[in-house]
Amino acid sequence: MGLFDDDFYSTKVSKRLTRRSNTDSSRWSSGTKRRKSLGTFQISLICSVLSAVVAVALYTWIASPPSRTQAGALSGSFLHKTDSDPYERIVQAAAKVRPAVVSILNHRDESSKVAPDDAALGSGVIFKKTDNKAYIITNAHVIANTQDLEIVTVDGDSRTATVVGKDTVSDLAVLEIDAEGIKTVAEMGNSKALRLGETVIAIGNPLGLGDTLTSGIVSYPNRIIPVSLNQDGVYDWEQEVIQTDAAINEGNSGGALVNLNGQVIGINTMKISDTGVEGIGFAIPVSDVMSTVNNLIEHGKVVRPYLGVYSLDLNNPYAPLSEDQRKDLKLPPDIKDGVLVLEAHGPAEKAGIKLNDVITKLDGKPVDSTLALRKYLYDVKKVGEEMEVTLYRGGKEETVSVTLTDKPTEDSDADSQK
Repeated sequence: MGLFDDDFYSTKVSKRLTRRSNTDSSRWSSGTKRRKSLGTFQISLICSVLSAVVAVALYTWIASPPSRTQAGALSGSFLHKTDSDPYERIVQAAAKVRPAVVSILNHRDESSKVAPDDAALGSGVIFKKTDNKAYIITNAHVIANTQDLEIVTVDGDSRTATVVGKDTVSDLAVLEIDAEGIKTVAEMGNSKALRLGETVIAIGNPLGLGDTLTSGIVSYPNRIIPVSLNQDGVYDWEQEVIQTDAAINEGNSGGALVNLNGQVIGINTMKISDTGVEGIGFAIPVSDVMSTVNNLIEHGKVVRPYLGVYSLDLNNPYAPLSEDQRKDLKLPPDIKDGVLVLEAHGPAEKAGIKLNDVITKLDGKPVDSTLALRKYLYDVKKVGEEMEVTLYRGGKEETVSVTLTDKPTEDSDADSQK
């Protein structure tokens, strides 16, 4: 029998029909026609119904595709239902890290304790909890010149913080508070895996509006920007940062830049604030943050090689040397770049480096600025190593050997000293 149990679709010829005489042919023929007409109508009806069902199913699937949960169930793998809703992922990421972000009030004088509105504002991230102590990452500039630090948690709980250590070069600091009532510690992510255009959120205390969330994208994952450590307009360091268009305002410094997994991938540190500039903020990558933080917890500072000079770039555009000053240095005409020594301390003084010496090479490699000197010192050398310093004194080239030491604690805030 055929699919529809109809002789019209049967592949077998009925024995009953083969035995009929020719006189019955007309009756057979007419009967067949009737049956044929009936079968065609049934087929048309069924095909129409099936076509309608298929059309409705396809439309429904296209207009409202099955959720990933359903698709995962069919394939044997279950995905979170919010994977199809990026805004819900922002909500969940914020909820995960939000309790670990605190507001910081820096009371720089007694008046700010009476009037909290006069306190300097910042943010911090609780990243570690041991026994009865909790540790907070923030920016060094947030706690500058402090007399008293007040931490306010997301629940509104206020407590006093002490400084474990700070580093002005990386602009990072670690604070310590009583861990009672602290239940959430931020999870650190991998900033090296960031992609251009990845969605991120910034959480902090902008303008004193604590527990504020903004969102944006990674505008550039590893931007290099010049930094003036002592705010004199001369760039004497370079900082690798994450550039984002998530809104970062005064008070956001030290807060968390977070990915959609609720992991901290950066510490918000600065923004470009100028007429016509919007959406350019920066965060220190957490991969760089943690190495500095570990040093601060262990030593109270970052251990770096120390030469012991205050210096000025020979071609400093903000404080250019006059023709008479250049003549006094008696430099050869071909020496246009170098580092002019203003003061010598520690290792440099012991090695015989003096005022008005012009440093041009370190270990035989040309040095044309304070930035180049500091980067070679911090990136290449180690405490205890010797370094050959080539300099000009009274117009003559000399080379001295310096044994590098660790920077004395009392000079830890002397940003212009290397």
